[in-house]
Amino acid sequence: MLYIGSHTSIAGGLENAAIEASKLGATAFGMFTKNQRQWAAKPITEEQSSKFKRTLKELGYSSEQVLPHNSYLINLGNPDDQKRRQSLDAFIDELERVRTLGLDMLNFHPGSHVNKIDRKGSLSLVSEALDEALSSTEGVRPIIETTAGQGSNLGSTFEEIAELLAMSRYPERLGVCIDTCHIFAAGYDLRSEEAFHKTFEEFGRVLGFDKLSGMHLNDAKIALGSKLDRHESLGKGQLGMEPFIRIAQDPRFRGIPLVLETTDSSLWAEEIALLQRYAKRENS
Repeated sequence: MLYIGSHTSIAGGLENAAIEASKLGATAFGMFTKNQRQWAAKPITEEQSSKFKRTLKELGYSSEQVLPHNSYLINLGNPDDQKRRQSLDAFIDELERVRTLGLDMLNFHPGSHVNKIDRKGSLSLVSEALDEALSSTEGVRPIIETTAGQGSNLGSTFEEIAELLAMSRYPERLGVCIDTCHIFAAGYDLRSEEAFHKTFEEFGRVLGFDKLSGMHLNDAKIALGSKLDRHESLGKGQLGMEPFIRIAQDPRFRGIPLVLETTDSSLWAEEIALLQRYAKRENS
């Protein structure tokens, strides 16, 4: 099944992310479990957790259709011990919040070396932090998101993510989320049929589709290889509509949450419905 939706808001209650997704006709959604711009948050109460789980069940969503995202503040690759510890504590807390809600994935950006350490050293710090987080939690898989390569950010190449997986003591508990805008900005072309297949053949060779646990579907305002993270609505940017049609019709992308983070939320229902129609055409 094509699990397609958008990143929805938890304003007014965690369960509202599912309610908003359902109103959009979505079969998947992304969400935060707290304010993504703040370090601390009140623990999720049993009442809030029960209400969220009940809403998911009533609306027909399972955990595999939901891709929570962690706070943008977290940087597990920071060479500053105190700041990395703060990030790791926040990351562990977010894993626990996801588990409390009955979900099993947490999407995160691998981190940044903040121009104070080399990339390999920073990747090693991320791996050490992940190992500690995974050794102290259970039931939730961290999902590494591909990045655009902006500034000192890690994870803009498939090889770099593969290196991070290889360093881990728990590679079986880690997954990967491809952001289409990010990989395009990092230099992976998706526009033509040939380029699309070349990029995903490379992903399959370097990381393997068994690691693909979710996707963020975003067009890009910027040029190929620009290393800038600038999302655009589907079909209105440099990528065009064709790559997203191919994703909707390709069985390799079924059964994982495909989450829109496009710039105009008023178009989400239309974008979701369009991709669902293309998926049905392929199956008819």
